[in-house]
Amino acid sequence: MSARHITGFSNPTVKYWRSLRDKKHRKRAGQFLVEGLRLLEDARQAGRMPRQLVMAEGRDPHPLLSKLENAIGDAGGEVITTTPDILSKVTGKSNAQSVVGVFDEWDTGLGRIERDTASIWLVAQDLRDPGNLGTMLRTGDAVGAGGLILIDDCADPFSAEAVRASMGAVFTQSLARARWDEFVPWLRGGAGQLVAASLRDAVPYRGASYQAPCFILIGNESQGLPEAYEAECDLRVTMPMKGRADSLNAAVAGAVLAYEVLAALD
Repeated sequence: MSARHITGFSNPTVKYWRSLRDKKHRKRAGQFLVEGLRLLEDARQAGRMPRQLVMAEGRDPHPLLSKLENAIGDAGGEVITTTPDILSKVTGKSNAQSVVGVFDEWDTGLGRIERDTASIWLVAQDLRDPGNLGTMLRTGDAVGAGGLILIDDCADPFSAEAVRASMGAVFTQSLARARWDEFVPWLRGGAGQLVAASLRDAVPYRGASYQAPCFILIGNESQGLPEAYEAECDLRVTMPMKGRADSLNAAVAGAVLAYEVLAALD
């Protein structure tokens, strides 16, 4: 298919792409950037296609890229070529990937979550690090979780850092965002066990009585979970800390607990 070619840094389309690096502009536009052929291919396989595919001129040919171009054309999207320097400006990287996709954000309302489709769900409260958020998505994909529910003021799951850290799982996992006072009534409106790692009245995480669907709740990286949130949990578990550290990284704790729940429910 024929491609539009852009060469000027001052082109309005280039300025728009650059704006998508900023959370407020992503939110206003309802679109986000995805860098690299591997992630774009993961998106295609998951049934999500970019509105625009932006490619660096002079790039090496690749069969996956040709397949992606054809799929975007069939879906009514646009292919654009530009210079490597402009792609670096758009992504903010001196060694930018040779291909970038512009995607529409999708509905992340809690009502879209179908709890009966999976035995494990991950829930993050006030998670601020986009790398941790992406890692939790990747963990969810690995354990066959249904998705990730973001509670309160979490990092943006559509940021470049979160998407990259997810290794494509942002396209395979269901994703929802809600406030705590919205999440709790929703959870209690159906089946679901809420589990958190905690030191308050907790039992060892190994051998605990996990039940499906199990919602694994992970708190803020530095503050953990508010006491009232822990009190709402059906089960609180503790993990042994043998060294000087008093806690695990939030995403790591979520992964350890998710695999224990997976083993218990299999």
